[in-house]
Amino acid sequence: MKIATIFKALSMAGVLALSPLAAAQAETINVGANIGNVPWEFENAEGKIVGFEIDLMSEVGKRLGMDVKFTNIPFAGLFAAVQSGQIDAAVSSITITKKRLESVTFAQPYYDSDQSLTVKADSGIENLAGMEGKIVGVDTGSTGDIWVTEHQGETKIATVNKYEGLQPAMLDLQAGRIAGYISDIPALLYYVKDKPQFKVVERIKTTEQYSVMFAKDAPLAGKVNEAITAMKQDGTLATIHENWFGAKPDDGLATSTVLDMPKL
Repeated sequence: MKIATIFKALSMAGVLALSPLAAAQAETINVGANIGNVPWEFENAEGKIVGFEIDLMSEVGKRLGMDVKFTNIPFAGLFAAVQSGQIDAAVSSITITKKRLESVTFAQPYYDSDQSLTVKADSGIENLAGMEGKIVGVDTGSTGDIWVTEHQGETKIATVNKYEGLQPAMLDLQAGRIAGYISDIPALLYYVKDKPQFKVVERIKTTEQYSVMFAKDAPLAGKVNEAITAMKQDGTLATIHENWFGAKPDDGLATSTVLDMPKL
């Protein structure tokens, strides 16, 4: 065999040997997210998609040797999208619940949260009792939506308006079309910190934990869970928390503690 032919054969063998690796490196995780959910995933002044969960999943992708693509999907649509295979995973401060675990799989939790009531600062409303007979806004299908539905009788809230994210709800709150907005407390504390016209007046204790959501028993869930474990152990997740909330997470919270994947 001629030397040129040998080199050609070796070159072709090298290409074939590298092809599976190249394919693996090019594999992409398509992550669904409700863009506009500050500070988890939103568009900054430069038009770039940023946020706590953007940083989280970007780091997960690096550790798995995979690219990460973010697809903007309204919160209520994330569940069907992940179950149908339209996306590989979903984030958007998604709370783990027993009901949801019947049809989807979650990685271990990475954030502890509660609900909250936000009003206009000059409204005179000081707590949930002040919402009697008034209109409240919630995000469609969210745990805030579920909480209000379950407690509407005792709170005596007159009407519930449903929104696809924080921004349209806050526009209606500003315009007086709703008297209050019930949603995740970290998002609202972050949102109102430079907007004195709004005020978070009550923390509603719901003891929620956020995680990444997958189709039921998806193999990717275990891989992502391992990456999150490593990020907790080496302090990367604590650094992401500090970047977005101004302080490292307290000991014992989900952001700093390795936990099991949730099960029914």
